[in-house]
Amino acid sequence: MTIVGGAGGVGASTAFNLALMRGPHEVVITDSRPEMITSHAMDFEQVLEQRPGIGLRGGDLGDLRDSDVAVLVSSAPLVADMPRIEYLARNAVIADAFADALDAGWAGLVVVVTNPVDPLVTRLRARTGLDRRRILGYTLNDSLRLRTGIAEALGVAPGSVGAWVIGEHGELSVPLYDRVEVDGAPVQLSADQIAAAEEYRTTWYPRHVALDSGRSSTWTSGLGVARMVTALGGSGELWPASVVLEGEYGIRDVAVAVPVTLGCGGAEQIHEWQLGADDLAALHASAEFVRAAAAGV
Repeated sequence: MTIVGGAGGVGASTAFNLALMRGPHEVVITDSRPEMITSHAMDFEQVLEQRPGIGLRGGDLGDLRDSDVAVLVSSAPLVADMPRIEYLARNAVIADAFADALDAGWAGLVVVVTNPVDPLVTRLRARTGLDRRRILGYTLNDSLRLRTGIAEALGVAPGSVGAWVIGEHGELSVPLYDRVEVDGAPVQLSADQIAAAEEYRTTWYPRHVALDSGRSSTWTSGLGVARMVTALGGSGELWPASVVLEGEYGIRDVAVAVPVTLGCGGAEQIHEWQLGADDLAALHASAEFVRAAAAGV
């Protein structure tokens, strides 16, 4: 697999987590800053002495042609208080160069981490012509933040909550409060608990970018993307992921996050859950926002 943007925080964290997982991967990291790639590769040599079992080296876009998975992490520099959608024009240029580096007939899978993920997945599908199930956007962080907010509202341990966010990876995301579980058992939240969870979920990103730290959710995304790549090996796990829809939920030709079963073919099953009227309307509004954004660049 190749990580494009591997010198940045999320890309390097993804490579590091894959090394710890000792999966059957050769990981190639590429970036526009070759000195950073060399630095990471030198550092990883000693990581592999401690956690052997994975190949890891620096490379370039030419390595994409031999990759079974290509992860796009490259992005324009982060700016304080800027919403994700404002990065679209600059990151579309990066995504186009990535798409053009894929050879005709390339048979691998694409994982898009670069924001705004949904318009970029939509754009990459159109530009590459790849099967829609083979281009997936990483959106797990939305669900993780919802789970954290619910756990805090209920006073339960981290990792015990199951909850899902679908739709656009941004302000129009759709939390599914009728599917909350704690330790595998369904739970109905009170209005106050939902309000507390929503406060956490909807303010996390604005609070984080307001810090002007120059970094993204490095550790969360690095672990999450590494887990997602591992799941593409055929584990049959259920994940939220952005994928171009072709009639599911009454949406067509645009990517938003929905529940999918991951496997060697990418999104091997796109699940069409029964949604309440409000959640379905919110999902449609989310999709139309993404459609307009993708059409505008």
